[in-house]
Amino acid sequence: MTWARQIYNHEVMRSQAGLNDVFQALADPIRREMLTLLSDGERTAGELGAPFRISQPAASKHIRMLERAGLLARTVEGRTHRLRLVTKPLQQAESWINRHRRFWCGSLDSLGAALHDLQDMSRAKKS
Repeated sequence: MTWARQIYNHEVMRSQAGLNDVFQALADPIRREMLTLLSDGERTAGELGAPFRISQPAASKHIRMLERAGLLARTVEGRTHRLRLVTKPLQQAESWINRHRRFWCGSLDSLGAALHDLQDMSRAKKS
């Protein structure tokens, strides 16, 4: 394998790993709601975990997963941790979904047209 191809493969794998982290983070309803709260503006870690009936350590685990996925950024001011939404990973996930949606919608549209043609041919034979 050439040196350039190895670099390309490494970049693709790293990109996919980041996307996997984003989808894993989005898989949990608490983390999705945390992102919704952050979409209204910056919050402290305590404010972000407060609406949920979970312990502070559990809230911290959710926050760390969002952070690992690159979906939030943390600023520390003394003992206060301020968190804000980072949208770039969401845009990358949306791009991936849209690419696949176009493929599947196109494929399903083609299948629908083929089935419609078969129905028309079947009706024509019966007439």
